[in-house]
Amino acid sequence: MQIAGIIAEYDPFHKGHAWQIAQARRMGAQAVVCAVSPDVVQRGGFSLLPQAVRVRAALLAGADLVVEIPAPYAASSAEQFAAAGVALLAGLGCVDTLVFGSETGDAAPLLETARLLDDPAFAPLLKQQLAGGLPFARARARAAAQLDEKAAACLVRPNDLLGVEYCKAILRQKAPLRPLAIPRQGAGHQQPPEGGFASASWLRDRSLDHWKGYVPDEALELYREAVERGERLSRRSADIAVLSRLRAMTTADFAGVRGVNEGLEHRLAAAVAKAGSLEELYSLLKCRRYAHSRLRRLVLDAALRVPARLPALPPYLRLVGASDAGVRLLRQTAPALPMDAGLARLASSSAAAAQVASLHSAAQDLAALCREIPQPMAGAWRMPFLRQNAANHAPI
Repeated sequence: MQIAGIIAEYDPFHKGHAWQIAQARRMGAQAVVCAVSPDVVQRGGFSLLPQAVRVRAALLAGADLVVEIPAPYAASSAEQFAAAGVALLAGLGCVDTLVFGSETGDAAPLLETARLLDDPAFAPLLKQQLAGGLPFARARARAAAQLDEKAAACLVRPNDLLGVEYCKAILRQKAPLRPLAIPRQGAGHQQPPEGGFASASWLRDRSLDHWKGYVPDEALELYREAVERGERLSRRSADIAVLSRLRAMTTADFAGVRGVNEGLEHRLAAAVAKAGSLEELYSLLKCRRYAHSRLRRLVLDAALRVPARLPALPPYLRLVGASDAGVRLLRQTAPALPMDAGLARLASSSAAAAQVASLHSAAQDLAALCREIPQPMAGAWRMPFLRQNAANHAPI
């Protein structure tokens, strides 16, 4: 391993993430490149703190180069999120290993499961399970179990499941990346801290007073400064910002949104008419057929009017931060995609790039309204390239 790649949200960046970067170096990585989500995240919502704060935290903890996952891919299914991250890291032309945490800590069974999901024998089994009305994730695990019980186990543990999606993306894209799974450290999703590590979900539900010891000290200082500036997510502001957009939409508008099928536009329109908060909206939309996470993403896509037709993979590489070593690494890249720190220049590179950049900017603008103190719009176009100076170990 020469150059390690990591795909993450860092919502927030905590000691488990810092351990992963350090572990990649201990295992031989000369540099670490991170593909990081903007201010919308895969679970269908907004990041607790803005992108720039999370990127700085990663750089302070040892990341050398950070690229941005455009919003339409960051707030999408696990399959799409993983495919986008793999495409970006492979597109740099210098990353040779994808490092990720998993419950198994072994990439071999995850690769085998990924191959099974693309086996022609799997599709009819999945179709049969879906016909019974099961949510997709459960139907997929049951279908996989009919071919391989061990594969099914990889599809129920959250980090293993994402690891399978990374492996599947590598195989489908024929990406020159070696998957390297390392054991996930500490507590699981929503669980109390364990072994000195807290999960991101546990941290998000608590004030900064509870974060000490679970996030790097330098990151905690960044977080405190951001909270003082009013940049923490306000759930009430998010309710108002998203619902106000949804209430201005018609059933026909909902029908054109990504992921809307099987009459979901009618269910969405009826729920929007009644809901007074996002949690109430999710509750009204809840049904056996669709997972909660899918419905959350559907709501966000509707608010952003994300269309059904999008480029399958990100059409550009946006650089958002680097250490001194990362700047030197950029000279070694052989990018397969247009690469720049400026979103406007990237948007002008193709029609596909213009579409994705516009949707990305709209998502960042909506997220800016959802802070405790609403932030100005057009932040996606103005965001500077963040530099980490090794001499003083602080962003400049």
